[in-house]
Amino acid sequence: MNNKFIKRLDWYIIKKFLGTYVFAIALIISIAVVFDFNEKMDKFMTNEAPWKAIIFDYYMNFIPYFANLFSPLFVFIAVIFFTSKLAENSEIIAMFSTGMSFKRLMRPYMISAGIIALVTFGLGSYVIPKGSVKRLNFEDRYYKKRKATSVRNVQLEVDSGVIAYIERYEDYNKTGYRFSLDKFVDKKLVSHLTARSISYDTTTVNKWIIKDYMIRELHGMKEKITRGETLDSIIVMQPTDFLIMKNQQEVLTSPQLGSYIDRQKQRGFANIKEFEIEYHKRIAMSFASFILTAIGLSLSSKKVKGGMGLHLGIGLALSFSYILFQTISSTFAINGNVPPALAVWIPNVLYAFIAVYLYMKAPK
Repeated sequence: MNNKFIKRLDWYIIKKFLGTYVFAIALIISIAVVFDFNEKMDKFMTNEAPWKAIIFDYYMNFIPYFANLFSPLFVFIAVIFFTSKLAENSEIIAMFSTGMSFKRLMRPYMISAGIIALVTFGLGSYVIPKGSVKRLNFEDRYYKKRKATSVRNVQLEVDSGVIAYIERYEDYNKTGYRFSLDKFVDKKLVSHLTARSISYDTTTVNKWIIKDYMIRELHGMKEKITRGETLDSIIVMQPTDFLIMKNQQEVLTSPQLGSYIDRQKQRGFANIKEFEIEYHKRIAMSFASFILTAIGLSLSSKKVKGGMGLHLGIGLALSFSYILFQTISSTFAINGNVPPALAVWIPNVLYAFIAVYLYMKAPK
């Protein structure tokens, strides 16, 4: 309590902030769980999902996932709600009357926002992805199939200068059809392999069985052709490299996401925008806690007629618009030419300007 940086008043505000934040999460997520169960109950019962799996595999992972996803909304509601109450009870006026500046008032709010940002980032980057594995597997089995069972026109660089192509891959038998493997040296084709099919050997990593193949080896003007029925080969690729499950990015921790993105870029695999968006969004959503806290405090620190109703209305509108804007900008990144990192950070930049404007207009 004698800490020169954090005073008793700071502790009071921090406890109010975090307590209201947790209460808002508990209230809204409880409602979300009821609506979600009501919507999916028929599918759960039809597919004979056990209650243990529903509770522990699905909802115990559903709750932290959606709580983290809508954390900016909860931050905004918490700030607006308890700050409006402080203003309504003339507590903020009393603080200012002692000579406290608005900048000084922001200190405990920013400390609270920092705590929320760290927890949000830690959960979203390392903890929730592991739980999402169980949640998505449960949905795939008892609600709606998410895993892709086939893919067409796969092309990727499996090694330096080695390009693999599969016209069609079926996961049920781990077999790809109309396969080719081209090897280049100094941008010149030196080997061209074609095969009727290629099957993945699940007993060994990166082992493929090539069937009905032909290899053309090019040595200047000379050409050597080799044919055969089967050939065991180690090719540095796995079905998971191109058979992407819907929302697969949610099950990877941030270090795994970074490694996956780098590896797929090196291989020339283009369909990774959703993974890049998820990687940058985890950082941007955590940083949003500071921006939305500043906006919420600036809006609700002034006592107005009618109580907190107006503040809550404006706060909810701004927080929902932030989430909507985040979704729209991410869609532009996936379907357009907007870089994922830029698309994810655009809402933060825009709302940072709003925060600065409201801060300048706030009572001093």
